[in-house]
Amino acid sequence: MQKTTFEITKMDCPSEENLIRMKLDGISSIANLNFDIPNRKLTVFHFGEIDQIEKSLYELNLGGKKISTEKTEQTDFEEHTNQRKLLWTVLAINFAFFIIEMTTGLISKSMGLVADSLDMLADSFVYGISLFAVGGTLIKKKRIAKIAGYFQILLATIGFLEVLRRFFNEEKLPDFSTMIIVSIFALIANGICLYLLQKSKSKDEAHMKASMIFTSNDVIINTGVITAGLLVYWLNSNKPDLIIGTIVFVIVIKGALRILKLSN
Repeated sequence: MQKTTFEITKMDCPSEENLIRMKLDGISSIANLNFDIPNRKLTVFHFGEIDQIEKSLYELNLGGKKISTEKTEQTDFEEHTNQRKLLWTVLAINFAFFIIEMTTGLISKSMGLVADSLDMLADSFVYGISLFAVGGTLIKKKRIAKIAGYFQILLATIGFLEVLRRFFNEEKLPDFSTMIIVSIFALIANGICLYLLQKSKSKDEAHMKASMIFTSNDVIINTGVITAGLLVYWLNSNKPDLIIGTIVFVIVIKGALRILKLSN
C-alpha cells in the first residue's frame, strides 16, 4: 500500500472535506482518507497509481498539490462509529438555524440574516449529501448534489434580486438589534458544530485548539452581519445590510457551483 499526502490550500472547514469525500467516492484503489484540516493536508492510503486520485482532486479547484508519496505498512484504520450520529447533530443545528435566520431575517427585513440563513442551508446540504447517500450508488449521490446545487442557486438569485429592489427603492430600515443577536447565536452554533466534528475525527489537542481555523468562513460571515447591524444603527441606512447580503449570496452561489461540479 502507498500513502500520498496532498496540500489542500482552500480546505478550511468540514464542508470541503465532505466535498472531497464525494469526489473521491467510487475510486476503488483508495483504502482510507485522513484529513488534517488545521494544516490543510489530506493523506490518501491507496493501492497502485495516484493519477486518477490526483486528477479528481485538481478538478475541485481547492488548491490541491501533491507533496509526497511513500510506501506504508499501515492497514488498520480507526473507525469512528459515532460519526453518523454527530453528522446528524450538525445537520440538525445548521438546518434549525437556517429556519431561525430566514424567519427573523424576513420579519426584521434584514437581507444579511436571510443570506446567512442560506449559508447555513448550504452547509446542511453538504452534510445531508454525505448522510442520505451513505451506502448508495455514485449516481444517487450525484443526483442529490445536483438538486442541492440548483436549489441553492435559485434561492441566492431570488435573494440577490430582492437586494437590488431594496437598493433602488425606499425601504424601512432593518431591525439592527435582531441582526446582531441572531448572528451572535449563529456564531455560537457554528462553533458547536465544528467542535463536534473535530471531536469525531481526532482526540489530538491541536485539532481542538484549531477551532477558529475551522470556522474561518462562517465566522467572517457572522461577524459581517453583526458589523452590518451596527452600521445600520450608526448610519441610519439599510445599505450595510444590503452589502453584506450581496457578499454572502455570492459565497452561497460559489459553493453551489462547486457542488454542481461534483454532479457532472
